[in-house]
Amino acid sequence: MATLLKNLYSKVFIEKLSNNLQTNYKDFKKDEFKKAIFTNSWENFELKQRMRHIAKTLYQFLPFSYKEQIDILKRVKQDFKGLKAMIFQDFVEVYGLDDFEVSMEALEVFTIDSSSEFAIRQFILKYEDETIKRMKLWAKSQNEHIRRLASEGSRPRLPWAIALPKYKENPEKVFKIIELLKNDSSKYVQKSVANSLNDISKDNPNLVINFLKNNLKISKELDWICKHGSRTLLKAGNEETLELFGLKKANHIAILDFNFNKNVNLEDYLNFSFELNSEKNIGKIRVEYAIYYLKSNQNYFKKVFMISQNEIKSNSKIFVKKQIIKDMTTRKNYKGKHFISLVINGEEFIKKEFYLI
Repeated sequence: MATLLKNLYSKVFIEKLSNNLQTNYKDFKKDEFKKAIFTNSWENFELKQRMRHIAKTLYQFLPFSYKEQIDILKRVKQDFKGLKAMIFQDFVEVYGLDDFEVSMEALEVFTIDSSSEFAIRQFILKYEDETIKRMKLWAKSQNEHIRRLASEGSRPRLPWAIALPKYKENPEKVFKIIELLKNDSSKYVQKSVANSLNDISKDNPNLVINFLKNNLKISKELDWICKHGSRTLLKAGNEETLELFGLKKANHIAILDFNFNKNVNLEDYLNFSFELNSEKNIGKIRVEYAIYYLKSNQNYFKKVFMISQNEIKSNSKIFVKKQIIKDMTTRKNYKGKHFISLVINGEEFIKKEFYLI
């Protein structure tokens, strides 16, 4: 069974944090701190609730000015990385909104080997111009973690974070950061830039299409950013986007021998296979499949999955795939008629029914 994310904040983690705090502040009340962390509600807290609870408890046990608290936490942070270390950024988000300079310096330090992407958004909302100006400076940093913060923190639809409605409506300032980072050599930063573009495409598809027109075929790295940043448009079958990637109507292709399970049990796989065939080379092609999931109201929810996008230099290609049908936290499956379809270059070629039994 997979470990729950909330359990990153374990007794072992709190013990390490307590010891480190005592090393950097000799009067730190370690035992009282641990007792305050592990309240009766602790087991019921999810990840971000635990993160916030730790941040608030830190505040109670560091009886200093905000700047002095941050100086201590900067030293403590050196021994913590990744998602677990985001308690420090959360502290800034909760207690640092009235001290812009100290908080900006703290988030710049804390984002290294972790990420300040959630915390920075509160500062964008309160000090938009000042924060964006600082993020433009971060975009020129020598450190990839700091550069990534500029793009990741300004994403209009960052998952798990508060949205930035103003940038969903008008992402002009986000594009200015993207322009500074679109030629970045770091894959870590490139992924973030692409994710920001993909966010923008959900509200302003034409702006992303214009970006593609101006930036495709300049470099291999920028082509990758454009493609990854267009994934929502490509999945939606946006014709203009597909054509920009050389994916035209695939009228020369036939689908042969489409075989699939007619009946599938919950928690089991829908197995399927098919052949693409053409009288000439198949060429550039994007192959996807879609599952139409039956909902409780007897309507359907369509989800598209990628199979392949490349150039096939032959006149036939066989694909063998499987898709597990199981309940998820975001979707429950219902017994009855479902559909599977095959999508070629954004166009649905064939759609067949199967039953969840």
